[in-house]
Amino acid sequence: MKYYFIGIKGTGMAALACMLHDLGNEVSGSDLAKHFFTEDELRKREIPLFEFNPDNVPDHCHVVIGNAFLEDFPEVIAARQNEGNVCLRYHEFVGRFLEPYRTVAISGSHGKTTTTGMMSSVLSRKGNTGWLIGDGTGHIEKDSVYFCLEADEFRRHFLEYHPEYAIVTNVEIDHVDYFKDEADYRSAFESFSYNVKKGMVIWGEDAEARKLKLNPDIDVYWYGEAENDDFRAVNIDERSDGMDFDVEFRGEFRGHYSLPFVGHHLLLDSLAVISTALLEGMEPEAIEEGLHAFRGAKRRFVIEHDGDNIYVDDYAHHPTEVKVTIASARKRFPDRKLVAVFKPHRASRVLYFADQFADALRGADRIYLCDFTSIDDKQDGTDIDITYLQKRLEGSVILSEDEAGAKLLSEEKPAVFLFMSSKDIYWLADLVKKNH
Repeated sequence: MKYYFIGIKGTGMAALACMLHDLGNEVSGSDLAKHFFTEDELRKREIPLFEFNPDNVPDHCHVVIGNAFLEDFPEVIAARQNEGNVCLRYHEFVGRFLEPYRTVAISGSHGKTTTTGMMSSVLSRKGNTGWLIGDGTGHIEKDSVYFCLEADEFRRHFLEYHPEYAIVTNVEIDHVDYFKDEADYRSAFESFSYNVKKGMVIWGEDAEARKLKLNPDIDVYWYGEAENDDFRAVNIDERSDGMDFDVEFRGEFRGHYSLPFVGHHLLLDSLAVISTALLEGMEPEAIEEGLHAFRGAKRRFVIEHDGDNIYVDDYAHHPTEVKVTIASARKRFPDRKLVAVFKPHRASRVLYFADQFADALRGADRIYLCDFTSIDDKQDGTDIDITYLQKRLEGSVILSEDEAGAKLLSEEKPAVFLFMSSKDIYWLADLVKKNH
């Protein structure tokens, strides 16, 4: 088969393109000329990459359209008008691609990427497992049985998926350019529950999740630390070098777990995976082995040491995620100066969550903010700039993404630098390292 990707450097798009190539298909695609970390795997496979141009779109192929590109985008128009092509949006294509596999879908406002990575590492101990994760990684083999999918609720895209099991890490409202309110946001997860074939595993301490009116024909399991949860973490010992806890299922001991993760959010992500793996009949020893093999997700609290300085790259783009990232840095690097560098994605998100972003960022010692530059930051008509957030943060500084900005950051040394964004700003760290 022949495939062409519009926006091939997107995280999910790049991973899917590599997977289709690895299955023996002919793959090419287009994007901006700017380098993105996701393109490295594409170039290893010598997948042809083009700059956007409607003339690029081939005849008689399957066209996968990245969700950042609207129907008036020139390549999208050219693809749709070519009667010999089959055109599908990314999420539509993935829904069809997954039909042969026993799929576990991981959804929720936060923690999807890490939990999907953990789940794939664990299920690989039970059978040949494929995965497609929002950090730009994917894997498939011709004899894969299981598949772990990061299932994004953005514009209800996850309604294209029909998994055996679904994990819901939380139901805190996001994508406020699309969802009207908390009830509208919950309704997406409620609809999704009717796509699930066997059961859902949901974080029990999320008040919004407890309001969900779910498919009565599937099993629902709550995980957490409260007495009314089905899967509970008990006897918890969290340290700066790892964690230990026991897991109970409705009062019955289901294993002791000693894991190398730091941060309470990783305990909850691990518990979601353990719960699902136990439902699939896995033994605690195999589950623990799979979690130990997990090496972390790309751009999720990735740490780099450089002399007296520490650089952290993290995808945090919602106030809850920013707060967790800063708290994790405090726990891991006590008594160090924390310098937050935050670049938001989507003006509507900053408009809606401005006070929460400000509260989260105040956990750092110094705060630097980058302005909006992405193609979809203001697609819904929200027209604010970074000063809307900056005026809520006394002493914060607006940072230019260039040599001058890097020089300004370097004056904070020695420090722990936290680069937080769903966009790639970590390249600034390399410039900071060069400034002594």
